[in-house]
Amino acid sequence: MPLAQVSTLAETFPVAGTFTISRGSRTTATVVVATVSDGRHQGRGECVPYPRYGETVESVRAAIQSTRGVSDRQALQTLLPAGAARNALDCAFWDLEAKRTGISVATLASVSLATAPQLTCYTLSLASPQVMADAAKAASDKPLLKLKLGGSGDAERLRAVRQARPDARLVADANEAWTLADLTPLLAVAAETRIELIEQPLPAGEDEALRGTPHLVPLCADESAHTSADLARLAGLYDAVNIKLDKAGGLTEALAMARAAKAQHFRIMVGCMLSTSLAMAPALLLSGYADWLDLDGPLLLATDREPRIIYDAGHIRPASPDLWG
Repeated sequence: MPLAQVSTLAETFPVAGTFTISRGSRTTATVVVATVSDGRHQGRGECVPYPRYGETVESVRAAIQSTRGVSDRQALQTLLPAGAARNALDCAFWDLEAKRTGISVATLASVSLATAPQLTCYTLSLASPQVMADAAKAASDKPLLKLKLGGSGDAERLRAVRQARPDARLVADANEAWTLADLTPLLAVAAETRIELIEQPLPAGEDEALRGTPHLVPLCADESAHTSADLARLAGLYDAVNIKLDKAGGLTEALAMARAAKAQHFRIMVGCMLSTSLAMAPALLLSGYADWLDLDGPLLLATDREPRIIYDAGHIRPASPDLWG
């Protein structure tokens, strides 16, 4: 049945301080919310337009509005490419189906969703070694930290954070900032400091260099891994993939990618963009496939939407159906 309405809304949330990665710093997070309606019920989905992938708020909203008249998420998979716009709509369709049927998205998607809180990464922004060490100490209640790296000075950052938090589990994300010359020495430091995983050390497109490099620490594809179609190419280059709904184009493809990644023996991180609880709720449905959850987006914001997902000592609780699903 054609939808009565497809609408979009851009919203901006302040960051708690400044969020910095190798590509720059941000003090706000802008998200786009898609709402779909059948005239009686509404479903919502949130996405983050990401300039790294050529997206803007305007282009994403225009893409969402171009789908007026599409009646279900199956048709959506071929109408829009993977990316933020399709993610918002796909998640909105799932939410609408749950609201219309009274059946949770987890049940509709045949996903077993844990009822207990799940451990998630807590991200430390890229900064000087001392500032990152201080931030690690301040996050003493967070058992799993994710370090944003930037190339120059990363050896010192890794050692400083490990010294500050000898108890913590650590993963790190280079966001494409390393060079081939950096790779072996920095992986050696990562092994020395007991880093569990390094995300996207080299720029996407330079992945082939990883084939001949000893993986002293497991490597995870992020910018290089968008959908299940990418997995065959990444075999032998990476040990893990970071699945994000904004890259995959929604929960539908993210679930397919998680199942395919497991079948192809990749480990899985389930990640997020800098976004609110509305974006975390559908991503949580992938937790059963995850070796690492990185769903701390709302923790990095000064304010979140209501109702919100509850975090407790580095753990994320399941979303209320009043929020999504």
